Amino acid sequence: MEKTTLKLHGMSCASCANSVEKAIRSVPGVNECQVNFGAEQATVKYDPKETDLKAIQDAVDAAGYSAYPLQERDIMTGEDDAEKQVRLKETRNLLRKLVAGGILSAVLVIGSLPAMTGLHLPLIPMWLHNPWVQLVLTAPVQFWCGASFYVNAWKALKRHTATMDTLVVLGTSTAYLYSLFPTFFPDYFIAQGLKPDVYYEAAAIIITLILLGRVLENRARRQTSEAIRKLIALQAKTARLVRGGREVDVPIEEVQIEDVVLVRPGESIPVDGEVIEGTSTIDEAMVTGESVSVKKHPGDEVIGATINKTGSFKFRATRVGKDTVLAQIVQLVQQAQGSKAPIQRLADKVTGWFVPAVIAIAFLTFIIWFTITSNLTLALNATVGVLIIACPCALGLATPTSVMVGTGKGAENGILIKDAQSLELAHKIQTIVLDKTGTITQGKPTVTDFVTVNGTENGNELKLLKLAASVERNSEHPLAEAVVRYASSQQVELVDAKNFEAIAGSGVQGIVDDNLVQIGTQRWMSELGIDTQVLQSCRERLEYLSKTTILIAVDGQVQGIMGISDALKPSSVQAIRALERLGLEVVMLTGDNRPTAEAIAREVGIKQVFAEVRPDQKAAVVKSLQKEEQKSRGVGEQGRNRNSKSRIVAMVGDGINDAPALAVADVGIAIGTGTDVAIAASDITLISGDLRFIVTAIQLSRATIGNIRQNLFFAFVYNVAGIPIAAGILFPIFGWLLNPMIAGAAMAFSSVSVVSNALRLRNFKPKAIGL
Repeated sequence: MEKTTLKLHGMSCASCANSVEKAIRSVPGVNECQVNFGAEQATVKYDPKETDLKAIQDAVDAAGYSAYPLQERDIMTGEDDAEKQVRLKETRNLLRKLVAGGILSAVLVIGSLPAMTGLHLPLIPMWLHNPWVQLVLTAPVQFWCGASFYVNAWKALKRHTATMDTLVVLGTSTAYLYSLFPTFFPDYFIAQGLKPDVYYEAAAIIITLILLGRVLENRARRQTSEAIRKLIALQAKTARLVRGGREVDVPIEEVQIEDVVLVRPGESIPVDGEVIEGTSTIDEAMVTGESVSVKKHPGDEVIGATINKTGSFKFRATRVGKDTVLAQIVQLVQQAQGSKAPIQRLADKVTGWFVPAVIAIAFLTFIIWFTITSNLTLALNATVGVLIIACPCALGLATPTSVMVGTGKGAENGILIKDAQSLELAHKIQTIVLDKTGTITQGKPTVTDFVTVNGTENGNELKLLKLAASVERNSEHPLAEAVVRYASSQQVELVDAKNFEAIAGSGVQGIVDDNLVQIGTQRWMSELGIDTQVLQSCRERLEYLSKTTILIAVDGQVQGIMGISDALKPSSVQAIRALERLGLEVVMLTGDNRPTAEAIAREVGIKQVFAEVRPDQKAAVVKSLQKEEQKSRGVGEQGRNRNSKSRIVAMVGDGINDAPALAVADVGIAIGTGTDVAIAASDITLISGDLRFIVTAIQLSRATIGNIRQNLFFAFVYNVAGIPIAAGILFPIFGWLLNPMIAGAAMAFSSVSVVSNALRLRNFKPKAIGL
C-alpha cells in the first residue's frame, strides 16, 4: 500500500467532506480514506497495482471538488505559489462579495423598515419601498454573491446528494421566488385578501450573513495551522559554508551533506549536523520544548532551526532538506492534523443523513403551519428558517479544528503526536510502563567497579579487561559501550574477536587469543553451567547499590565482575510522582537483574517492577497488563473507565529492543533521544527525552478531548434546539424568533463559535502537579 495526503478545494460543509470520502473510497484499489474537513485534507491508502493518484484525483473532480498531492511540494516551503495564489484569489473574491452583499442588504433593510414595523418613516425615500427596486437590488446578491451556493448545490444534485449549499439555495430561493409573485401580481394578492409582502431583504441578508460566517470561519481556521507556520518560520534562509578556507553565504537549499557550516552567536543553525570545532550553548526550546540551553562540544549533534547563544562553532552537515529534524516534525504535525479522531465518527454519521432529514423537516413545517393558520407568510418564514439554521458545519468542524490546534500545541512543547487517534487515546491511559535504561536513567552507563577473581597481580586485571572489551566492542549495547570506554580510559589495546555472538537479553561471547570469552548476566552464566559462587557476595553488594552487574567468564570459568552505574535523569523522580498524581499506575520494565531494577525503582518511587525481561518478552508483558482488570481505585482524576474490563496501557522506551512493546501498547511513547526504530514504532515522541513531557502530553490530550466534547455538545445542542425554534415552536411566546434572518445569523455564529472555542487550546499550559 502507498499513502498520500491530498489538499482539497471546494468543500463548504461536513456533508461535502462525506461526499469526497465516498468518492475516493469508490475507486478500486483504495484501501482507506479519511477526509478532514477542518484541515481540508484527505489521507488515502491505496494499492498502486490497482489504481494511481490520477484516478483518485479524477474521482474527486467528478464529485465536484479538486485535489492535489501535498507530497509534490517541499515540506519546508509552506504553501507553494500556486496554492497561495488560489487561496488569495478565493479570499479576495469572498471579501468582494461580502462587501457588495453587505451594502445592498443594508439598503434593502432600510427600504423594508416601514413594511416590517408598520410605521411611516419619512426619512426613508418612498422609492426604496418599491418591490421592483428591491428586486433589482436583491438580484446581484442572490445570483452573484450567492453564485457559489448554486454551483455547489447543482454539483451535489448531480451526485444525488445534498449539502449545506443545498439548504442555503432552497431557503433563499424560496424567499426570493415567493417575492416575485407579489411583485408581478400585487392585485391578485389584494383580491385574495392577502398583503403583497415581499422578502427580498431576507434572502439577501441570509446570503450576506453566511458569507460573513465563512470569512470569519476561514480566518479562524487558518489560525489552527499557526503551529506549522511557526515551525517553518524557524528555519534559517541562508547558511555560512566554509569552502577552500573561505566563508560563503548560500541559500539553505544549496547546503549538502558533509558541508562544513560556521555558526556565530545569535544565529539560527541552518541544518542538522555534528560539531567539529568550537563549543557553545544552544537554545533548543523551539524544537524540544526544553527551556534550558544545552552545552555543545565537538562530537555533539546540533538540530537545525535551534539558536546558537554564546560561542562560534563549526559543524558538519549530516541531514539537509526534508530529512532534517525540523522537516520531519512539520511532516508529522501535518500528518496528525489531517487524521481523524475516533470521537468524530458520531458526527460523521449524523452529517451523512442530516441534510436530507432537514429538507424533510422543512417541508413538514410548511405543511403544518399552512394547515393550522392558512398564513402563507408564517409558513414561509418557518420553512426558510429551518433550512437555513440547520447547517451541519459546526458538527463537521467540532473535532478536526481541536485536533489541529492540539497537535500543533504539542509540537510547540516538543511532543510529536502521530495521529488524532493517539491524541484521543492518551487521555484514557491507566497504566504506564517505563523502560529503565535511557528512559528513567540517562542511558550513558559507566563502569564504576571491576573486580577479578585472581586480583591485580601480574596485570591480571588488565588482561581480563582486554579480553572482555575486545568482545564487547562488537556490540552496540549501552553496557558494552561502557566497557569499551572503560578499557580506553585504562589505555588497554584491543584486538579482534572471532565468532562473535550476541544473545539477546543475556550477553555476548567470542574468541580472543584462542580463549572463549563470555560476558553477561548471572542468569545466563547459570544456564551455561558456570559456577559464580566466588563472586556472589560482591555481586549482591553492587546490586544493592543500584549498579548493574555483568560477569566475565573465560573458557568456562568465571574470572571477574563489573559494576556499571547509569545515573537517573534529574527529572525522573518528579515525572513519576506527577504521573501517579494523575491517577496512573507506573510500572518499570527492564532486562536488568532484579536487585538492581528494584533498587532503581525504590529511588524513583515505582512499586511494580518487571526485571530480567528479554527484548522478545517485553511485548508479552505489555499484553498481560492490558488484559488485567482495572483496579478498584479508579483510573485517573475522574475515575475514567472505572468499569473497564481491560487496562489502557502506554509504553515508554528508547531502544530497538523496546520497539515491539511500543507497537503493541495502546499508546507507544518514544524518547526522541533514542533510536529511529523506537520512534517509528511509537504513537507519541518526546523530542527532549524528559519524562515530565509525558505528563504534558497526557494533560494536552485531556484538554483537547475536553475541548472536542465542548464543541460537539454545542454543535448538537445548537441543531437540536435551533431547528424546533426556527420551525416556530416558541412562536406563541417569542414571535420575533420566526425570522429567517435570525436563523442565518445563528447559523454563521455556530461555526465561528466552534472554531473560536478550539483556538482556546492555543493558550494551553501544562499544570504543575506536585512538582
